[in-house]
Amino acid sequence: MTQPLVTAEQLAQLLAVGAARAAGQSIDPLPAVRLFTPDAHATWLLAAIDPADGDTAWGLIDLGIGMPALGTVRLSDLAGIVGPLQRPVLRDLYFHAVRPLSEYVVLAERDGSIAD
Repeated sequence: MTQPLVTAEQLAQLLAVGAARAAGQSIDPLPAVRLFTPDAHATWLLAAIDPADGDTAWGLIDLGIGMPALGTVRLSDLAGIVGPLQRPVLRDLYFHAVRPLSEYVVLAERDGSIAD
């Protein structure tokens, strides 16, 4: 059985941040979840989900090409991605954010990838 990309608790956190962003609040949230491809070096640190569709996530996206950036991705699209060895996108079961998203962005831009 495949693990869900986000847990119910993470989804609640992502939607709450998404609602705050939709309301125009300027916030610097902790990422709620880290998703990755075990065989393609792509990583997503997600901090919000658009409450209007419940699928469009926002966060730091690192596609493994040295250009991490803030952006959006649909969870439904991530669920269908597989890497070159046919491994699906996975949730990092051990990820716990240690800094706000803005600090992850600064470090990723400096290093060319998401370090932790």
